[in-house]
This record gives sequence, C-alpha cells and structure tokens, in this order.
Amino acid sequence: MGANESTSMLPYPPSWLPSTTTPVQHRQAVAALKSLSSVEPERFLAVRAPLPELEAALWDFNEYRERASAAAALDVGLNRLVYKCVPKRVPEAEFWRCFFCWAYHTVMSLGPAPPEPPKQVLSRAVLEAGDSTATSAIIDAFGGDVSFAAFAQAEMEDILKRDAEDGEKLAAGITMAVEKGVLQANPPVEPLTRIDVLGKTADAVCQEIIKALGDAPSMGCVLVLQGLSGTGKGTTCSLLEQKLPRCTSWSNGNVFRSLTLLAVAKCEKSGLAFKPEFLTPLFLAEVMACLSFAKHNGKFDIKIEGYGLSCHVSEVANTILKEPKVGKNIPTVAKMTQGEVVGFAAAAAEAMRADGMNVLMEGREQTLNYVRTPHRFELTLSEPLIIGKRRAAQRIMAKAIESISKGGAEGEVDVKAVLGQALEALTSSSAS
Repeated sequence: MGANESTSMLPYPPSWLPSTTTPVQHRQAVAALKSLSSVEPERFLAVRAPLPELEAALWDFNEYRERASAAAALDVGLNRLVYKCVPKRVPEAEFWRCFFCWAYHTVMSLGPAPPEPPKQVLSRAVLEAGDSTATSAIIDAFGGDVSFAAFAQAEMEDILKRDAEDGEKLAAGITMAVEKGVLQANPPVEPLTRIDVLGKTADAVCQEIIKALGDAPSMGCVLVLQGLSGTGKGTTCSLLEQKLPRCTSWSNGNVFRSLTLLAVAKCEKSGLAFKPEFLTPLFLAEVMACLSFAKHNGKFDIKIEGYGLSCHVSEVANTILKEPKVGKNIPTVAKMTQGEVVGFAAAAAEAMRADGMNVLMEGREQTLNYVRTPHRFELTLSEPLIIGKRRAAQRIMAKAIESISKGGAEGEVDVKAVLGQALEALTSSSAS
C-alpha cells in the first residue's frame, strides 16, 4: 500500500488507529492479523469485546462485511478457522464479531493507544451489555447527582474495609505458614512496577505492561498483578491473556478444592467425619503430597492421587470437586493451607514458564510476594472514590436490569429514569 493509497479495504477500520498512522504501520498491523488464524477455536470465541460496537448486543455485521472479506482474502488460513467454527459452534456473524474483537486487540498492541472514545450514550442495549462501557456511562450520567455521590462514597468505604479485613486474614494465614516452616518469613521480593489506572482504558494499561515486559513473553514468563479491589486486575488479566502468546491465568480455587477433597477422603478412609482439628501440620503435609502438577495429555494439569482417589482436576472440576462435602469445608481448609497453596502455585507457575508459557497470577500482595519473578505489577488508583463509583454503578445497573426484566417492557425505555429509581431503592434500603 503506497503513501497515497486508500485504506478502505483494510481488514479493520482505519479509525482504530490515529490519523498520523503511516502506510508502513498499517502494513504491520495487517501482517499481525495473520496470526489470528492460528488461535484455537475455543479461545478465539471466548474473546471479550473491547469496544461498544463489538459487544454482541450492538454488533452489526453488515457494517463490517467488506472488512471481513478483506481479511479472508489476506489470510487463507482464516478460512480454515471459519470452517471449524461456522456453523458448528457459532453463526457467521458471531464468528466475525469475535474476529474483529481480536483484530482490535492485535492492532492496538502494535503502537500507541488511540484517543479515548467519546462518552457512551445510555441506552437499553448499553445497559444490558453490563460491561465497563455501561458502568462508565452510568458514572457520567450521574456525575452531578448528590445521592449517587453519597452512595459511591459508602461503597468505597465498604470495599476498603473489606480489603483491609481480607488482608488481615491473609496475613494471619501467612504467619501460620511461616510458623509451620512452610514459608520463609521474609521472601526476597523483586522490584515492583506501579501503574495508576486513573483515566486509562484496560487496553492502555495492558499496553504499559506489555511494553515493560519487553521480549520476555517470547520465551515465557510469570507475571504477577496485585492491587486493591476495583482497580481492574481481572479485566487486565483477561486482556493480557488474549494478547500474550501461550498465555494462561492461574487460579488457586481448584487447588483449595482438591486439598479439601483429599482431607475429607482421608478422614472417610479412617472412618471419621471431617473436623477442623484434624488439620495438623502432619495431616496437611500428607494430603499435599497427594497433589502434583505436570503435563497430562499434552496440557498442564493437577493430579490427585491418594485415599482412593486417582484423577486430574480437568476431569473432575465440575463433578466431585463441586460436591457439597467439598464446598462446605473449603473455608476451613483454605484458612489452614494458605502457605501450602502459595508454594504449590509458585512451583506450578515456574513449571509452565520453563515450558515457554506466559503465566498470569492475580491477587493480593501477601501471597504474591512468595512467587519469584522479575515481572511484578501493581494497579493503583490515585482517586479511590472511582472504585466506589464503579461499584455503585454496577449495583445500580443490576437493579435497573432486574426492574426492566420484571416489567416486561420491550424496545427502548427511559434508562436514566429506571437507573434513578434503582439508585433511590438502593439508598433507601441502605439507610433503613
């Protein structure tokens, strides 16, 4: 494409990039899109929409049809991905919605972030999408509302209080692990990069992190992301998982479930009902020895072996690990095994990194300090009230959607009025 050539047949809208984007940069973006045809169908279809017009509720395939044809013409491999997905998994329009979500993430990762999009106008479709765009629109709409400001303040205080309480519980668990000799008292924590997310989109935050990583993702790395509730850790991890090659997010949830299952099974094998007092250091060491982490059928998995059990977590995550005898005892086991699980998670992450994978670990500082990696990030918010505003908007949105659903109204409604009623109901219930 020469300097004066039109960009009308690009496989993405030229408006996604700044007007100063050069033809060379456009060619780089087009070349980068060819990697999308190698994405596995399940992961390809699980992408999150980065723009309002790419949300399922607002998606209009006709507006992107020519771009889709251009993309298919540029990459023959894309046609194979279409064949795998359409119509076996999704309709054609949904396939291309997912493609352009991926395309946006890919194009944005190549250069500076574009200017922030204009403020979103509230509508029923935006509200029912229930995403960060809707949250921002509600915050904008109630910017001068005294009741909303008070509600947001109360939500912020509640979040900070619960964060502090959670921090104390984690600290107690870590102290217990240190006393048992499971963890060291003062781990050698690597330098931390702090990112203030105020006024930044999730994409912009991701770009900062990716830039700081340098070429580490090409070889595999462990990335830890900490921060208080409401700073966007989950959203950021979701986007990073889409952008980074061979990337996975680690969760301790199934480790705690596996330990609980083993603890209950150990008691049952001895003819005893599970009791918290059984969770001695020796008991926990024995059940921990029944867990291992390695590749199974070509993928990393947790193996449970002992006390009559022999299975992999991927095989039982939605069956025996969800049984009532596991669920009701998780809090008790989790309280006593913070250190053991932290150590297991750190070792698992290192195993995946050594295999060339990129591992995302999101959580609290108290536990992430025990994961060894030079890639440490913390999301901060220089105006904590924004956390309260986001949570307030989310609660109002949920209440409003419930109200619209119960009312049975079809088509557009006075969204601002419904949101106002939801705010009044929530503030009234809080005051009573």
